[in-house]
Amino acid sequence: MQPAEISSFADVSMPESLRLLAERAELRRYRKGTLLIEEGDRGDTLYIILAGSLRAFAIGERDREITYGVYGPGEYIGEMSLDGGPRSASVIALEASVCAVVTQTTLLAFIAERPAFALELIAKLIRRARSATLSAKQLALNDVYGRLAALLNALSVALPEGGRRVEERLTHRELASRLGCSREMVSRLMKDLETGGFVATDGAGLRLLRALPARW
Repeated sequence: MQPAEISSFADVSMPESLRLLAERAELRRYRKGTLLIEEGDRGDTLYIILAGSLRAFAIGERDREITYGVYGPGEYIGEMSLDGGPRSASVIALEASVCAVVTQTTLLAFIAERPAFALELIAKLIRRARSATLSAKQLALNDVYGRLAALLNALSVALPEGGRRVEERLTHRELASRLGCSREMVSRLMKDLETGGFVATDGAGLRLLRALPARW
């Protein structure tokens, strides 16, 4: 990719080192629903997201999907297999997306020139490992409602008129994927919360009308 191409994404917030790396990468565009990475495959590429959003997920028992995270512009994904091992998760484009695709060769050359970037990469791996540990802990210790409430609170932003709004539009199936439960369970809990006056949906998405109860 030429610097002129990455300059068209100048509004994307990212560390300067990551932007310099993106300038050496190949620019690729993906349609919504494109599978960029498939779990178990061998791969040695890093994806720096410049536009759109990607979802990392795995398929567990009974073909139930588990979402590890959703990533947007300024973030990167795919670093877990830079050791040459198999991909630990699949990655799909949730919307039309643009990525700077970095090969292992390019990355190693960049690190040789800028050793400090290796520390940034290690720090990112540690943060994601901690996040995965926390998610596993929540799955083990919280019931489904507790996980749902925690997710909705984390995804919501405060509104000037009061209450909060979940700006990311998620279907009950997508929520279930992130929570590690069935869609039917999510639908039942959301209906109960709506009946209780805690949440409401409108044309702009899901609103949290008041603080969600600690237990249900």
